[in-house]
Amino acid sequence: MLAHARVLGVIPARLASSRFPEKALATATGKPMVVHVLEAALRAKSLDAVVVAADHSRIIDAVRAHGGEAIRTREDHPNGTSRLAEVAAQSGAEILVNIQGDEPEIEPDAIDAVTTLLLSTPWADVATLASPFGPNDDPHDPNLVKVVLAQDGRALYFSRAPIPCWRDASSDLGANPAAKAPAPMLRHVGLYAYRAAFLQEFTRWPSSPLETTESLEQLRVLEHGRAIVVAVRATSTQGIDTPDQYEAFVRRYAARRGC
Repeated sequence: MLAHARVLGVIPARLASSRFPEKALATATGKPMVVHVLEAALRAKSLDAVVVAADHSRIIDAVRAHGGEAIRTREDHPNGTSRLAEVAAQSGAEILVNIQGDEPEIEPDAIDAVTTLLLSTPWADVATLASPFGPNDDPHDPNLVKVVLAQDGRALYFSRAPIPCWRDASSDLGANPAAKAPAPMLRHVGLYAYRAAFLQEFTRWPSSPLETTESLEQLRVLEHGRAIVVAVRATSTQGIDTPDQYEAFVRRYAARRGC
């Protein structure tokens, strides 16, 4: 199947996790978390195929037991992008979409937005997603990455700091003045589509100064003068990093099913 997929969704998954060991296989809902991600990705209309790229046979066995496709990748990858590049070298796909393995509530429409944007933007090497800040989002939270865009939709910069800084914000704008700025603040969502040829090139580059400073891999792309185009749409997609976050997901899942 992979050899015939022009647009391939890839879900990198590894067994180890410092804050939530073996979270890919957490099964409080009755199925592994990575399978929830796979099922959501398979509902995206823009993907020709979806595969889980795992570093351990237990993940592969769990995915296949639920009818999904999974392949074994090396254990020494430093991040999901590197694992994606290994799949790119094997698959022959033109576009690879990196779908985080810890986002069981990923929206298929968000995947489609990023994928179709890259397919329709020949000057971009990468496409990603941004969402307007919600009323409960703290612009000063360094875990919420911000992005600013040019008028053609390309990313100018990503930062953990609040950007853009609205110098003339007044005190009467309420609790979230950033949402009312002339250039409203955008929250970056870590969903990426890559051209396969660029992905191989990107993973050969060493870490760059801005990337190291902000601990944001996507800055390596910008520092090399390459283009990232950004789809903007409201989304509540969030990754699961801790057992508490997983328990909250389990409660939401049970509520949707009427349990």
